[in-house]
Amino acid sequence: MAIRKRVTAAKANLKSKTTKAGWVLPRQSSSFADPGAWTNIDCDVTPVDRRTWTALTMFGYWFSDALNAQSWMAPASIIAIGLTWREAVVCIIFGSLVCTVPLVLNGVIGAKLHIPYPVAARASFGWYFSRFAVVTRAITALFWHAIQTYTGSTAMTQIIRSIWPSYLDIPNHIPEGVGITTQGMVSHLIFWSIQFPILLIPPHKLQWFFVAKCVLVITTSVAVVITMTTKAGGTGDIWNLPYGVDGSARSWLILSSLSSITGGWATMATNIPDFTRYLRSDKGVYWQVAFLPGIQLMLGFFGIICCSASKVVYGRYIWDPLEIAAQWDGPAGRCGAFFVGLSWVVAQIGTNLSANVISCANDICCLFPKYINIKRGVIIATITAAWIMQPWKIIYSAQSLLAFMAGLGIFLAPIAALLSADYWVVNKQHYDVPGLYRAHGRYRYNKYGINWRAAVAFLVSVVPSLPGMAATVNPDLADSIGDANKLYFMFYFWGYTSAFVVYSVLNYFFPNPDTKIPTTIYDDEEIVEAEDKDSDTPVDEKKGSEVETSPV
Repeated sequence: MAIRKRVTAAKANLKSKTTKAGWVLPRQSSSFADPGAWTNIDCDVTPVDRRTWTALTMFGYWFSDALNAQSWMAPASIIAIGLTWREAVVCIIFGSLVCTVPLVLNGVIGAKLHIPYPVAARASFGWYFSRFAVVTRAITALFWHAIQTYTGSTAMTQIIRSIWPSYLDIPNHIPEGVGITTQGMVSHLIFWSIQFPILLIPPHKLQWFFVAKCVLVITTSVAVVITMTTKAGGTGDIWNLPYGVDGSARSWLILSSLSSITGGWATMATNIPDFTRYLRSDKGVYWQVAFLPGIQLMLGFFGIICCSASKVVYGRYIWDPLEIAAQWDGPAGRCGAFFVGLSWVVAQIGTNLSANVISCANDICCLFPKYINIKRGVIIATITAAWIMQPWKIIYSAQSLLAFMAGLGIFLAPIAALLSADYWVVNKQHYDVPGLYRAHGRYRYNKYGINWRAAVAFLVSVVPSLPGMAATVNPDLADSIGDANKLYFMFYFWGYTSAFVVYSVLNYFFPNPDTKIPTTIYDDEEIVEAEDKDSDTPVDEKKGSEVETSPV
């Protein structure tokens, strides 16, 4: 009977989806949105029962995000341009430390107010202009989700070939121009099919996945380091490589590498409220200052050591851990390759969860709250990124597109800066949370829904870096641009700092009085109930909301 009831309910649900009305989500009774407007639980302030994250969860979160093949290979791009391992280490440490500034400043917004990034952006950008910031972040997330998913499929290849070596001999029936082989497509399909149900896990229930990834990836990484140094009889000679560049060119390359490391986390620095909103206390946010640089340095050293040892063992430097595992044959070698492949499959899924899919789903959810929640947003994001965008073509036939994607940091840096400056400097950490959900509230700014101060600061930050970005995408333009591309070498430092300063100065001389409030307004029913017992708590009669200095 129970099965029959479920089947009947499933049929009724499918039938309802044949009409537009069948896709409408329930409107939350606790919503702050205007009458007639729509929102849902994933856009609203995070309910108390979903604030399950702690500082330990943030530790696991950053391990989940930073432990991926790209972080392992980060030193490669620095050493390849003529610097040494010393500069690679310095760039990783200081590049990560610089990025923790916006991570902490913007993370506190989510931790204290428990609102997602798209909602937080309305305070600085305005009701409609904030959608530009949201779409920019969503597009970036889609591209990186596509690339991370394809990287995961190469790890899946190692798992399968370690069990069935003949898997590598599958004949190819896909035209060369497509950019992927039949065997590669099978690996991609299998990886995506395994990843898909994991992506559907609600964010507030991900703590144990993060822990599992930490244990598996760290254990495997240490095992790979031990294996390679044992085979090589030491750590190799990469430590003695000479400089490939000298003088001012070296200085500019160091600065460029620093900015690249920082820019690599530009997406997370922008939308970190999407995750810190699940914290029980804002204290967990500050631990990011230690977590990110430490994790990056550890994995970077693993990559340097294994690459150096690979030169001794295989006669060439191999930075990709999966390519190292591909060299292992025989029963013991294939067993090792299996666990390497498994750990990086889990690593790439974790990175997609923590850095790309949930962020994009939050963005889509807040753009279309009537029809899209986080689960539906995840489905849309992963199908779009993994199949419609064809990541194999992005990687193998569109180097200029990859350069463009790396350059998107010039747009994300000012967005992160505006969030930070507005909350900490301009509004002194005081927001009207219900007002962030009202189209004609205090954060609309004008009839166009645009905060002109944010627009000016954004342009001042982005425009000077555009020539350098253009030269990176199209190297033929480098000669005509001249030294203008040097500003692009430090695009994140310039982008974040200039936007932060300009926005703060404009608000000092041209303040918007409507957004100036003496204390944070949460309008949380649980706070009202708790504080009804305390007659000393003031109430804002006009807003009909409780005025508090700290959230539940």
